[in-house]
Formats: sequence, structure tokens, C-alpha cells
Amino acid sequence: MVLNGSDRHDPGERGADAGDAPVIGITSYLEQARTGVWDVRASFLPQVYLDGVTEAGGIALVLPPQPIDAEAARRIVSALDGIVLSGGADIDPARYGQDPHERTGAPRSDRDAFEGALLEAALEAELPFLGICRGAQMLNVELGGTLIQHLPDVVGDDRYQLGNGVFNPIDVEVTEGSRIAEVLGEDRGARAHLYHHQGIGEVGEGLEVTSRTADGIIESLELPSAPFGIAVQWHPEENRDDRRLFAGLVAAARTHRLAKEQP
Repeated sequence: MVLNGSDRHDPGERGADAGDAPVIGITSYLEQARTGVWDVRASFLPQVYLDGVTEAGGIALVLPPQPIDAEAARRIVSALDGIVLSGGADIDPARYGQDPHERTGAPRSDRDAFEGALLEAALEAELPFLGICRGAQMLNVELGGTLIQHLPDVVGDDRYQLGNGVFNPIDVEVTEGSRIAEVLGEDRGARAHLYHHQGIGEVGEGLEVTSRTADGIIESLELPSAPFGIAVQWHPEENRDDRRLFAGLVAAARTHRLAKEQP
């Protein structure tokens, strides 16, 4: 069964058959990893991202950071039907014209450059995309926005990132009439699993804010000029009971693929 935007996920059900399934690229990390006798740099992505795509009826394809130019980025994007910009380490503040805060992580220039090039190519190709946490921040920065580098400086505590891998779930309601509201359906609320010590500052060109927390922190953005361009600061991959955002992406990716196949 293909989930539509208003359906909650039933773990016992799967998406469309493989012949109809769109290919969704998911950006990943390069991290030091140990397995058996090996202690090496490796591409790393939590399985929950893969599950989010496959349980919504897509085929997940992991995209590791690598040196690419604009043409290589276009070739990658041309092989995809949709893309997820996943969460992860802080973006280099130099990309949005700031000096690093003392709590901002060390730059991951390889990933910043890779995802920046992919995002530019994806926007050019009108490829459906879903930004998650860092992915939302990357979208904002690439469109000329800025970030709040350490939210406790603004809100006074660590409620947005409790630490030790513990997600803080809150209820978020998105703006009526927005693209994300259409995806969520009649119930415009989502249980948002938070784990971000940074946030959206100045909003990038062309982006619209579609939800905020009670203390004013932006939790979702969208790009109305894109066929499907949604980005959230929370982690929908952590909620197996609600696959609506992944289902919306997969549905848009299927439409994108069919449009490309038209003579």
C-alpha cells in the first residue's frame, strides 16, 4: 500500500512494489568507525533514515560526502527521484558569514561542500527534497540565511538538545495552507523529536516559515517555488508511528520520475 500524506504509518504495511518505487538519495556522514579488526573512516547513516524511506514505499540510496563539482552534482541528482538531507554535525559558520561560537562543532568542510553542491543541483532540477535538522539548516544557509549557533544562549536551557542521544518530543502544529500542512493532512500536528543545539536565524531567500515553538524557535521551513521542498528541524525518522513526511516525499518523487519519463 502507498501511504498518502494524511496516513499514519502502520509498521506492518509497506509501500509500493519495487517496480514503482522511486529512488531517494540520503546524504550521510564520514566518521571514524570500528568493526571487527578495522578502525577506519567510513560512510555512516543511522538505519532509521533508511527505514523512513523504505517504509513509505521508496528505495533508499546512501550518498557519502565526496569531492564533486557542479556537473558531478547534476549527474548524481539526475539518477535520483528525490533526496533527503540528513541530520548531523554543525555547518561551518564561515558559510553564513559568522565566526564560530565556542560550542559550535569543528567544521566538516567535505560534507558542507558536498551537500551544498547537491542542493544547488537539486533545486535546479526541481528534485523533491526533505531536509532534516542539519538539512533544514543547510537549506537555509545555501539560500542566504543564517543560523543561531547555540540555542541555550537564546532560550536559557538545553531543552532543544538534552544530550546523550535523548530526543525531546514536543507537539508542533504547522501553518494552515502550507505545503507541509497538505502533506500532514487533516491533522496538522506532528510529534517533533528534537535534538538540535542550533537553529534558524535570518531566513533564507524564498523560504517560508511554517512552524515555530512556543518560544519562537523555527521548526519548519518550505520553499514554495519547489514542487516539494520541505525542511524540518525535528527528526521524523525517529517516529515510526508517523511516516507522513517520508510518504509525502516518496509520492512527490514518484511524480517527478514519471514526468522525466514522459517523451
